[in-house]
Amino acid sequence: MMANMAKKNILVTGASSGIGWAIAEHFASNGHRVVAAARRNGLVNKLSKTHPNQIHPITLDVKNLDAVISTLSQLPNDYHQIDILVNNAGMGRGGDSFYDGSPADWQEMIDTNITGAMNILHAILPQMVQRKSGQVINMGSIAASYAYPTSNVYGATKAFLRRLSLNLRTDLIGTNVRVTDVEPGVVETAFTATRLSGDQEAAEKLYNSFKALQPEDIARVVDFVASTPEHVNIDTIEVMPTEQAAAGFILGTQAYSG
Repeated sequence: MMANMAKKNILVTGASSGIGWAIAEHFASNGHRVVAAARRNGLVNKLSKTHPNQIHPITLDVKNLDAVISTLSQLPNDYHQIDILVNNAGMGRGGDSFYDGSPADWQEMIDTNITGAMNILHAILPQMVQRKSGQVINMGSIAASYAYPTSNVYGATKAFLRRLSLNLRTDLIGTNVRVTDVEPGVVETAFTATRLSGDQEAAEKLYNSFKALQPEDIARVVDFVASTPEHVNIDTIEVMPTEQAAAGFILGTQAYSG
């Protein structure tokens, strides 16, 4: 794993909690320098205090392109060259069917999951291409491939990210820059409560019904992807809890398994 590799500079967006926090802490614990970016500066500052020599916290709203470019251009010299981008910032909003959903929720997901991801890529990719070295790890979702009730716009944003990742691969041929879309299933984070407008009881009911993935599980998957030799590119990797499977489809109000 990366603990045995040359030390890297790694930018992790959405690092204030959940998967992003776990990834930032994982790489910092292995001696890599991590730029931990999040809108909530208090939480990333707390993270940096546990690894003061390995984590540089920044406050960043990925939806704001001007802020992204300005903030990343002012990184300290030791952190300025980004070797690995973990494009993790994202969110889900609304547990509704599309016909009774909220346009404001849709727009927030589009702005964060699509525009925000592209803003970070726009700021970071040119330096990787110029150096002919670098790796992009986008944080997708199995919702990109498997439809389920109320996943409508969220799933569509993650499908966009998957297609963008694959298309980037074609654009980057000859640059040695690698791109992977990591697609988790159910992970026990604040994601579900956020999506359900703070309904912590509903989130806990879901997570208590089976053993969900933990953020640290995804951090290890990201480590594995980053640890592969430079001539190896993992285009897409799905990871689900053992007790979650993508099977069947909805027929009327019943799940039909064919």
